[in-house]
Amino acid sequence: MLDQSPLGKQTTYITTYSPELLFPIPRTMARNKIGLTSLPFTGLDIWNSYELSWLDQKGKPQIAFAEFHFPYDNPNIVESKSFKLYLNSFNQTKIGSLAELNEILERDLSQVSLGPVTVELYSSADFKKQPMREFSGTCLDFLDIETNAYHVSPEFLSTSSDYVEESIYSELLKSNCLATGQPDWGTIYIRYAGHKIAHEGLLKYIISYRKHSGFHEDCVEKIFYDISTYCKPEKLTVYARYVRRGGLDINPFRSNFETDPVNLRLNRQ
Repeated sequence: MLDQSPLGKQTTYITTYSPELLFPIPRTMARNKIGLTSLPFTGLDIWNSYELSWLDQKGKPQIAFAEFHFPYDNPNIVESKSFKLYLNSFNQTKIGSLAELNEILERDLSQVSLGPVTVELYSSADFKKQPMREFSGTCLDFLDIETNAYHVSPEFLSTSSDYVEESIYSELLKSNCLATGQPDWGTIYIRYAGHKIAHEGLLKYIISYRKHSGFHEDCVEKIFYDISTYCKPEKLTVYARYVRRGGLDINPFRSNFETDPVNLRLNRQ
């Protein structure tokens, strides 16, 4: 299926509205590989666009910042390059109002993902009011570890007998685009309740994604699955905030006890 997508191919940039550019990828492609036939989580994928522009009815360029929410149970994700090409297709398109643009985006993205998608558009003035934030909790990145494992290694995950509730994060998450091999850089946040997860092993596990090829959403679901399988926490949230590429950042959130993630913009983003 990926060989039919625009990934890794020479691109003609279309600047008039072209919803046919959107390319769907079934979520089951990655979920079936790890045995996720029944999903142990809920969640959503938050996408942010920083390069959305169109023309008003007088031909004057307009800009907005867009936030997209894709529920975890929409059957398809949208391939990211096709999403960027689709958004670029508005550049020379006349749109009557912000509300009209919002309606078009929600309709097209819901159709391609086979489920509801919500869109929030912000003016430049409104966007500037949004503060930079950071995850709270314990950062793992200062641990003095040694590792040479750069392919996914869940065997690093282990627990002690102590029961804890804690939030931990790392900025050392890196994976690679499944089709192009380009690096995807991210910050991973884990909140859980259960037997204490060994921090050194968890950091080694996160680092072991360094040569892994997978889409953002799939990596987060794999991390959730592995922690659930090897550590068996009673409660678990996994939330990744990826650095933007091509004007889009992708931020998958999966949890078995939380439902409303904050779209906090990290300094890296």
